[in-house]
Parts: sequence; structure tokens; C-alpha cells
Amino acid sequence: MLVPLTRKKFEQLIPFIATGAQYKYYAGKFSNFLQRLLISVIAIAIILLAEVLLRLEFGPITFLIGVMGAFFWLWYPVFQASLRNVKCRRYKYSGFFRGRVLDWWITDKLMGKQETVNNKGELVIVENREKRINLEVGDNTGFTVELQAPLRNSHKVIVRGQVAEMIVMSNRSDLSSIEEFSDVYIPSQDLWVNDYPYLRRDFFNEVSRRLRKKQPEKPPRRRQRMEEA
Repeated sequence: MLVPLTRKKFEQLIPFIATGAQYKYYAGKFSNFLQRLLISVIAIAIILLAEVLLRLEFGPITFLIGVMGAFFWLWYPVFQASLRNVKCRRYKYSGFFRGRVLDWWITDKLMGKQETVNNKGELVIVENREKRINLEVGDNTGFTVELQAPLRNSHKVIVRGQVAEMIVMSNRSDLSSIEEFSDVYIPSQDLWVNDYPYLRRDFFNEVSRRLRKKQPEKPPRRRQRMEEA
């Protein structure tokens, strides 16, 4: 099932300004906060030194730069999330897709490497790996997408055949070629599977409830397979 959405509804689902969940995603861990806070301190120090050493006047431009530097720790996650939202909103057309879970499997993803020294004084490279769930979702037209997300305990309830919903994006008005898709929602378990929380969930649930019992008048055209990098 694929139902085209209006531009207004699409922009409600993926807002221009970051949501709370999106801010939390880019805020990261406490170590990430400390890094941003350090940048804010350095920015303030540079401005103050420039004022003292170069005897610059504390004008409106300097004041604005100072405020932005001082609150870098606060606004930078908003900027990152909003920029990611804009990349989705550039697509001209969107649709509400309902299919089923075709398959799922677990993989490891290399998140980074760290060099350390063992008790023998030897250099050892430690790999930081994360368990990921890979979810294949599709419909009876042959269209499938693959989504990868960090593995959570809540994912234990996922089984093949469950109804799965998402928002798909395209630059074609008939949605015959899907170029991007959102996080996946499994309504029977009230479960979201995602890495980045693209959607306003309150608006998505409203659309989902309204279309739950509706069926398209004719089956959509076969669309190409797409995998998320």
C-alpha cells in the first residue's frame, strides 16, 4: 500500500527545526557535550583576547559572534538535525508506505578503532563494534528496502510478516522511484526501528490511523529496490 501525501503533511512529518528526539540524537553522550562546551569556552577566550590585544570595539557583530560561540554547546545539535531534515525535505514528493517485514538479521558494525598498550608494552588496536539489526521491508509489488539500526532489547518482538509502515520520498510525482525513506514503525508492537528519528511521531500516528483500513484503488507501479547506506 502506497498513498501519496500532500506537501503540507510531509513537512509536518519531517519538520524544518529539529524535534526533541532529533536533538537528543545529535547531543550524544556526556563526552560529546564536554567537547562542545570546550569549543564554547575557547570561542569566548579568543573573542576576549582579540578585544584586549587588538583593542577592537565590542560592536554588534562581535557581540553576535560571542553569543553564538558561548552557546555553541546548545545550538550545534539543533543545527545538525535541522540540516539532516532539510536534506529530506528537498524531495518534491512523498508517500505513506505500508508493507510487511520480509526478513531481519543481526550484524556487527565497526564504529571506530582505539590504540592502547597491553601489560607487555605491546601496541594493541581495539575495535569498537556495535550490534545492528537489519530489517528488510517490502510489499507484493516486489519493492523492498533495507534499514539498519542499533540493536535494542525491544527488537526481540520483531517477526517476519508483521505490518511495517514508513514514509518514502521521491522526486517523481507517481512515486515510481523511491530515493529515501524514514524510520520504520511496526504498529502491532507500537515499535519504532530507526537510527535517526526522522518523523514527528504524533503526526505519523494520525496518518497511520486514518489510512489503516483504506486500500489503494489500484496497485502501485513496481518500484526499484533501495538500500540505506
